[in-house]
Parts: sequence; C-alpha cells; structure tokens
Amino acid sequence: MISKDFIKEIIEKELTDDDQFIAELKIDSQNRISVFVDSLSGFSIDDCVKISRAIEGNLDREVEDFELQVSTPGLELPFRVPQQYFKNIDREIEVKCKDGKKYQGVLTNITDDSFTITYTEMVKVEGKKKKQEVTQTPTFKMNEVETKVIVSFK
Repeated sequence: MISKDFIKEIIEKELTDDDQFIAELKIDSQNRISVFVDSLSGFSIDDCVKISRAIEGNLDREVEDFELQVSTPGLELPFRVPQQYFKNIDREIEVKCKDGKKYQGVLTNITDDSFTITYTEMVKVEGKKKKQEVTQTPTFKMNEVETKVIVSFK
C-alpha cells in the first residue's frame, strides 16, 4: 500500500506559496489517492496538474498500481483544516453540530481551534407582544462540527 506520509511529503514540496495548503489527503485500500489542495488566494488548474505530475513522477506503476485525483475542495466538502475557515471569513456558512442542530450565519471570527458566526433571528422577547430581531454570535470548536460554505445566487 502507498504511504500517506510519502504522498504528503511530495505534495508539500510542490506547495511553493505560504498560503497554499493540503485540505485533505485520502488513500484507500485499492490505492485510490484523493488529494484536495487549496490556497487563501486561489488554486489554479495548473497548480493541480503540477502536484499530480509530481506524485505520478515519484510512484512506479510497475511496483504498485494507483488511481490519482488532485483537485481543490468543492463546495460539497466540509472544511477539514483551519486555513479553510480563514479563506472563507465574511462568507455565509452552515454549521452542523454533532447533535444534528444546524446554524447558518456569516463567519466573523476565527481563532486557532474555534470560530464565531453571526446571524439574526426573530425571538420572543419578554414584555414585548411581537417577536424582535436579535443578533446571535455563537462560537464553535472546529473539531466538533461540520462546516460548509453556503452558495447564494442572489
């Protein structure tokens, strides 16, 4: 089986800009290698090709056959690393907690292991007849939730 550490080492040599990072690296039992790379300033197809060629150039299909996919994380994939939170600051995201509860709001603050979103909701305020619009700013631990970007076509 192909070593994940070996592939990671190859990729890291090709990530030349400080803002480039590995979002996810998977290798299954059939040697299907999935590499998801990104950058705070954008990652081009040429960058993906460069990484793909570097991996292929360091593996021998005569010794071990493999399938390789190199791309950026799509909108359907949840965030895996803190850099993805920094890349999406001020964007609307969806946060799904382990208990199944979901939140939608704008990503407003990030620390090393947590983040805050801001959203408004209509809440019944004591002493008022009508619901009032209240701004909420919950904070979540990155490793305790699943987070995705919300795409809006407005």
